[in-house]
Amino acid sequence: MNNKIIVKDIPDIFRAGMAGGWITYNGASLEQPLTLECDVLVIGTGAGGGTAAEIFANQGLQVVMLEEGPLRSSNDFDMQENKAYSSLYQEGLTRGTADGAFAILQGRAVGGSTTVNWTASFRTPPQTLEHWTRVHGLKGFTEAEMTPWFERMEQRLNISKWQQAPNANNNVIAKGCERLGYEWDIIPRNVSGCWNLGYCGTGCPTNAKQSMLVTTVPAALAKGAQLVHRARAHQLIIDGDQVRGISGYGLAENGIDRTQPIEVRARHTVMACGGINGPGLLLRSNAPDPHNRIGKRTFLHPVPATLADFPERIDGFYGAPQSVYSDHFQWRDGVAGPAGFKVEVPPMHPGFVASIGMLHGEAHSAQMNRLRHLNMMIALIRDGFVEQSPGGEVFLRDDELPGIHYEINDYLREAIVRAWKTMAEIQFAAGANAVRPVHSMSRYQTNLADTVAHIEQLDLAVNQMRVGSAHVMGGCAMGEDPATSVVDSNGKFHHLEGLHIMDGSTFPTSIGANPQLSIYGMVARQATALGEQLLV
Repeated sequence: MNNKIIVKDIPDIFRAGMAGGWITYNGASLEQPLTLECDVLVIGTGAGGGTAAEIFANQGLQVVMLEEGPLRSSNDFDMQENKAYSSLYQEGLTRGTADGAFAILQGRAVGGSTTVNWTASFRTPPQTLEHWTRVHGLKGFTEAEMTPWFERMEQRLNISKWQQAPNANNNVIAKGCERLGYEWDIIPRNVSGCWNLGYCGTGCPTNAKQSMLVTTVPAALAKGAQLVHRARAHQLIIDGDQVRGISGYGLAENGIDRTQPIEVRARHTVMACGGINGPGLLLRSNAPDPHNRIGKRTFLHPVPATLADFPERIDGFYGAPQSVYSDHFQWRDGVAGPAGFKVEVPPMHPGFVASIGMLHGEAHSAQMNRLRHLNMMIALIRDGFVEQSPGGEVFLRDDELPGIHYEINDYLREAIVRAWKTMAEIQFAAGANAVRPVHSMSRYQTNLADTVAHIEQLDLAVNQMRVGSAHVMGGCAMGEDPATSVVDSNGKFHHLEGLHIMDGSTFPTSIGANPQLSIYGMVARQATALGEQLLV
């Protein structure tokens, strides 16, 4: 398919809107300091910030959206991995944990991670909501209380189960689970008129993905909100116990160098910076933290993977990236037993597979030469539900940007090994000729028994095995007790006035599912309530 034809024939929402008068500022092109005033400053334009900004704008409040990443829209998206990874992801897709054990995929653009995610949209599992209510004391988070907000955002973002046939990569889960008697289902996706191209992770060139980039952010701008992109919030402006906005600076087109100072004064500030950048902003601002909770209990859904070689072509680089999943092993041992996991697949784009598939030299070359026949399966390990799974901690590096420590302990190692064995079983049941766990010393085995034995003898030291994450949660946990949390159940910061946090950083644990719909529903409830308060 000719990418240029796609770009040419799809109207670019942002170019049309800006031509019609939307107010936007590019921090890279500032020639003098920028100062703005508003009712509500929203820092971040991803699932949390985009949702909140639209609600505030619809309520008639003056809104400024501040985004660290660039503004890229449909005319910029050409499905090229190298261009997308360097420009649309945090740290050019090199973000990771301090010890290098995790590769962390987070968006860094207008729309945040919703611009580059793979569209999977799950409600927060009822088991998670019950755990948050019972163990962490959250208010307003029962399944019955959250259902109307999930329904509202499902309608807003056209979320429903994928109607087309799964591609062969996803169908491995369905075939394998069906033969083994394991539960599986179709993934709900936030798409409208999807072309089934499969390159969601590089930005949608057809505007089919109902990300914040094409839904809530444009809607807020159309209501008079303002957008400043390529702009970093460096510190909160704290006056006594009151937050008055932020001071920051524009970022050059390379996303690193500073341009001009930026200051936004606001009656109220909403942070939606994510589970790493959000705690980083609070730490840089010396925000009050009497119980040392900022940046603690950060969760990643640790993701191990297995690769399977099939006799038939899989062509996993085409078609909806994620359309089938299995939760058969998610809650089988209860909330507080060994770590459960969700089984999915990622897209099999060549750059992505080459970078995370491991192996070296001739073995790596041989693996990539079989790309058309490869399936990769991933397990999202549910962390944070038991004492043995405390999560990680966000800290400030010497350059004042945030980093994260996260230990892979014996509790998680057991889950990784169990997930490898389970995924290998599913892949062989689906007809794979050979399977290997993604590990630097692993090799393909041609039957399940040999694969299990091979897995059991692998060195589980960090950096020997490849573990990734696309879901950063926690670090600013919700709770009604300030001694154990950073914000209350409505997202209000415990120790300052004029500050809310509305994104996945407030989750008390991981959720056991791809998090975007959980954020949409939670923030819709919180932002609606806050906006009504500000209008009084």
